[in-house]
Amino acid sequence: MRQLLLTATLIAVPGLASAETVTVFAAASLKTALDQIADDFQATTGDTVVLSYGGTPQLAKQIIEGAPADIFISASPKWMDEVANAGLVDGPTRVDLLGNTLVLVGQKDADPLKVTQGFDLAGRLVDGKLAMALVDAVPAGQYGKQALESLGVWASVEAQVVQSENVRAALALVTTGEADFGVVYGSDAVAAGDAVAVVGQFPADSHDAIIYPTARIANASAGAAFFATLQADAADAVFAANGFSVLTP
Repeated sequence: MRQLLLTATLIAVPGLASAETVTVFAAASLKTALDQIADDFQATTGDTVVLSYGGTPQLAKQIIEGAPADIFISASPKWMDEVANAGLVDGPTRVDLLGNTLVLVGQKDADPLKVTQGFDLAGRLVDGKLAMALVDAVPAGQYGKQALESLGVWASVEAQVVQSENVRAALALVTTGEADFGVVYGSDAVAAGDAVAVVGQFPADSHDAIIYPTARIANASAGAAFFATLQADAADAVFAANGFSVLTP
């Protein structure tokens, strides 16, 4: 059914026979999967997909300030709402595309730690650092702080948190050894491969559901075919292989 949606879009949208350039603003955590999907799409269609990654708030603010984008994929419904409230979302196209998990990662030889109420993260950190995306602004950091507060350990580790502009930058602090542990998405841990160890997974009820809504930007002149591709079976497989859960029917 999803493949039929893509085929119908390719047939129905005028001008798709000519190559076009599509600009996509996407949360940094999507990079590995979205790069692959875009590469496959470009090879098949001859279109060009320009991918702009960053922290979701930064991207949303850029769109609101007039940055040229055709598609927005947010790591938080709140920031898609902000863009919509500015009148810049093509409302009927908005869908909840993906879900994710939240994990604690450490150096590749780190021992597992059961992430539960009152778990001793401070004892494992000792004098080390805990990498997180910006905890008051970026969705991954907000979910992470919420989870640590819910489990009763935030106060004991707050002083050792080092914050980064997005979740991939936080992950990089762990892979390079600059931080002992990090709170990132499950998909980021998949992208890192053997460079990090998943020490534990945060309970789903310790934080709000992690949802990635996507939409076309209002009055966008390009991107219909790639937007349909994001919801097709082939993209589902790529997203799933990279640690995301697919939400769209």
